[in-house]
Amino acid sequence: MSLTAGRRPDGTSPPAAVEEPRAAVAAGTVKESVPRGAGKAGKARKAATAGTAGKAGKAGKVPLRVRWRRDRALILMTLPVIALLLLFNYVPLLGNVVAFQDYDPYVSSTGITAVFHSPWVGVEQFSRMLDDPLFWSATKNTIVLFVLQLVLFFPVPIVLALVINSVIRPRVRAVAQAIMYLPHFFSWVLVVTVFQQILGGAGIIAQTLEKHGWSGFDLMTDADLFKYLVTAQAVWKDAGWGIIVFLAALSAISTDLYEAAAMDGAGRWRRMWHVTLPALRPVIALLLVLRVGDALSVGFEQFLLQRYAVGAGASEVLDTYVWNVGIQNGDFSYAAAVGLAKGLIGVCLVLCANKFAHLLGEQGVYKK
Repeated sequence: MSLTAGRRPDGTSPPAAVEEPRAAVAAGTVKESVPRGAGKAGKARKAATAGTAGKAGKAGKVPLRVRWRRDRALILMTLPVIALLLLFNYVPLLGNVVAFQDYDPYVSSTGITAVFHSPWVGVEQFSRMLDDPLFWSATKNTIVLFVLQLVLFFPVPIVLALVINSVIRPRVRAVAQAIMYLPHFFSWVLVVTVFQQILGGAGIIAQTLEKHGWSGFDLMTDADLFKYLVTAQAVWKDAGWGIIVFLAALSAISTDLYEAAAMDGAGRWRRMWHVTLPALRPVIALLLVLRVGDALSVGFEQFLLQRYAVGAGASEVLDTYVWNVGIQNGDFSYAAAVGLAKGLIGVCLVLCANKFAHLLGEQGVYKK
């Protein structure tokens, strides 16, 4: 039994909807067969194109010339920032060479050329640092203040951000944020003055107690409470400013997550625990790593202003110790050695804290 092309076995023709795909397949077969028989030039061209695409896919990198043309405006805009960073942050690092010398700025006409005329002493300044009891006293005060500020200060911006984020009225939220931001722009002179007028011996609280027959007090000169006093000053000045990062992270949380949690029966506290805090965890880990790296820098001006009120034993930290030794006493090499050791310890703390963040599953300052 012979069958005519395009007809069924019963002799009827298929619908047009079936004929069209068949025609399309046939046309595609014809088109596809042309390049295959186009000769060696077509095959070579096709192989070259495939090879180029494969190399580009494997490399996954844009050529440097293309990137320069694409990002030229952005690169030129960042050049002044890079120049300032190099000038004020990296070029001064060359001055750490005096930590290995017995530096004397008066052996030459200028302080820079005096570096080339000062004798080398190796690690003698570092040995002297390890044998100095005043250095260890300043280190102890610095570590104690860092732990206090980490425990009492670091959680405050997180709590404030959660409270501000829960405020529904935008006007109330804006006013509260402005009030919290304002102390950040006060100088430490003004902050210490405000605390002096409130908690000092001649302050408002002490004078009010004395008028009502109670004995007054002076917290500003109490060496035992000084570490708590400076922590309270730091919280009042900078806690409001620290909520900016956390508010930005909170604004990125999808409202669908809160709605889904509410539909599952989660209350306000459950939503905060299972939705809000997990979203804030990467930001908290990043700021914690940076804070740990800055553990040996708890402040300078704040402690220098209150040094004579409570004494050097309670207020001396590493920053004020370097200033007293290097600027007041003129022992530049020893001060440079202390500052260099402080910086190296800070770098090690950042690396250790970042490694710990990786163990917790967070990105930290940089990826693995």
